[in-house]
Amino acid sequence: MTQAEKETAVPAMQAEQSVFSFSVRDDKVGIITIDVPGEKVNTLKAEFVEQFLTMFEKAQQVSGLKGLIIISGKPDTFIAGADISMIAGCQTQAEATELAEKGQKLFAQIANYPLPVVAAIHGACLGGGLELALACHVRICSLDEKTRLGLPEVQLGLLPGSGGTQRLPRLIGVSAALDIILTGRQLRAKQAQRLGVVDDAVPLDILLDVAVQYVKKGTVKRKPLAWPQRMLASPLSRPLLFRMVHKKTREKTRGHYPAPEKIINVIRTGLEKGVERGFQLEAKAFGELAMSQESEALRSLFFASTTLKNETGSSSQPAEIKHVGILGGGLMGGGIANVTMTRGNLPVRIKDINEKGINQALKYTWDLLSKRVKQRRLKSSERSRQMALLTGTMDYSGFKQTDIVVEAVFEDLVLKRKMVSEIEEHTKPETIFASNTSSLPIHKIAEIATRPEQVIGLHYFSPVDKMPLVEVIPHEGTSEKTIATAVALAKKQGKTAIVVGDKAGFYVNRILTPYINEAGYCLVEGEPIEHIDNALTNFGFPIGPINLLDEVGIDVGTKIIPILVEQLGSRFVAPEILDAILKDDRKGKKNGRGFYLYTNKKGSFWSFGKKAKQVDVSIYSLLKIKPAVKMLPADIVQRCVMLMLNEAVRCLDEGIIRSPRDGDIGAVFGIGFPPFLGGPFRYIDKLGSDKVVEILRRLEQQYGERFAPCERLIQMAEQKKKFHV
Repeated sequence: MTQAEKETAVPAMQAEQSVFSFSVRDDKVGIITIDVPGEKVNTLKAEFVEQFLTMFEKAQQVSGLKGLIIISGKPDTFIAGADISMIAGCQTQAEATELAEKGQKLFAQIANYPLPVVAAIHGACLGGGLELALACHVRICSLDEKTRLGLPEVQLGLLPGSGGTQRLPRLIGVSAALDIILTGRQLRAKQAQRLGVVDDAVPLDILLDVAVQYVKKGTVKRKPLAWPQRMLASPLSRPLLFRMVHKKTREKTRGHYPAPEKIINVIRTGLEKGVERGFQLEAKAFGELAMSQESEALRSLFFASTTLKNETGSSSQPAEIKHVGILGGGLMGGGIANVTMTRGNLPVRIKDINEKGINQALKYTWDLLSKRVKQRRLKSSERSRQMALLTGTMDYSGFKQTDIVVEAVFEDLVLKRKMVSEIEEHTKPETIFASNTSSLPIHKIAEIATRPEQVIGLHYFSPVDKMPLVEVIPHEGTSEKTIATAVALAKKQGKTAIVVGDKAGFYVNRILTPYINEAGYCLVEGEPIEHIDNALTNFGFPIGPINLLDEVGIDVGTKIIPILVEQLGSRFVAPEILDAILKDDRKGKKNGRGFYLYTNKKGSFWSFGKKAKQVDVSIYSLLKIKPAVKMLPADIVQRCVMLMLNEAVRCLDEGIIRSPRDGDIGAVFGIGFPPFLGGPFRYIDKLGSDKVVEILRRLEQQYGERFAPCERLIQMAEQKKKFHV
């Protein structure tokens, strides 16, 4: 700030530390700086409204003022959105509606300000932050990689409640606006500029200078919408567009998420009946959604995952990670290497027994980066820089400097123990050994280690670049520092990490196995494969249990079952049909033979959308089954899901997971448990533990002791307790 700016700086509030500061440059351009005290990022709160209005009043008193620039005082964030905790404080729909109306009122003041108001955006500009920017007359953003713009409210079961549903369609066209608001996706600077969300995108070091120039220009003449946007925005084509979007949305949400449909209706109403009516309906819909069970569940997951990001998983501080080693260049090894280098920006050294494995891992990352280059989301020079972080070897050269080595070799105890011995021989004494095992106990792998305190499990899920969860599995002798370092690596890789107990199946596979087994029992009873899978996808899972087994690999998916049966009992016994399927060399998608058909044939020109996957009907004769629908979808869902809930409670009781929060995160992020239900423990709370026990006892009478409710669940039912208070 220059001396002239300091002399004209105006405090927003005298009684408390201000979120906003106002200064006037020598050239009579006003600067409003947003900087929430004591916070890493700026978020909007309802109590800021009066402060901001005070700023505007101060600005209007400045003689000769040419306009205003709104900028952030944070180094890498504009405004990350509204403070979501405000919604939790609302007790009624009316209170939540009033919250939205306050935001609308504030942003209306910006939109109606008689002088040019320019938003100078650097860093995250999301949710309420983008709604504020949309109310400004001009938006300029930095070309920095940290700059992201979006309206992610739908991911929390909400809609933009401060004018976003009305301003964005009028700015960039209804089709593009629907895509952004319904997906919640984030735009990079160039994407935002191409769509017209921002008027200009410039290097960070000239962001303020360019914003000043725009203030001095006065009103910006907008470019007309591109022809496709104009066509879709016309009154004649609009009904067809909304019908198509509504149909596609219903297919995706299956009616479980009310927010997308309200978004469509609010946008359509605003366009057809006027912006003021649109604002009214937007605030009302926001209030309704804020009080919905779906939004409450999604917000609980948001808060849980945010809290986990700030935890080390241990009482110790992590060791510094500078170099990472990977053993195995297969699908998992290549995936782990990819997220380590591209998200963690860490050099990775892959070891494999042959060049083919190394090349496969290199190609995996090259293909993913090239896809981003093709989409103009990454420069080719940046692709080259990131690829330089990945190297390969068939011996242990270069492993001496690794801080942690992640093993992703074949699921064999003898082989994994051999890897431990070799890593201890070829690395420095401080190097951590992390096994990506899905079934083998970590303490068994660590038995031959000379440094067992530095052996831990890191269980990733496939595909690694898409699945957000990783299970961190210490054995009894693992040190706190090793746990903290493993969690730190997972965070660098962009993962959500939960620390789980070292027992067969850990957490995710342990609750998944009885769920898939029960789908198998339904198949044995003659229920068609697609009927079983459709029942669970309609319930809210992203993929049906039998389809999932095909995707994972029938041989891989069933490998853990004998271990679970041996250690945990007969409730994990799988139907015998799985043996017959494996003996027929059906491994699923990976060898093109499973429950479903896999062909390389492409659809015809007239094949719109994705065709439903076809069941391989020959499997019925193999299993000596005559398929016929006899069970209601709800009954299939109940059988599969209740076993998962029961096992999740057992895991909590045995200390496999540390809290219901971790259990919910693990199930949603690891296997796609329906997010709108909030996870197994929130779903039990919703149903009532007494109701769950009642259902399990009825199923036990019908199908056997595998449905017997566990002791912890019975106690919860008797005491009428909830897992989440």
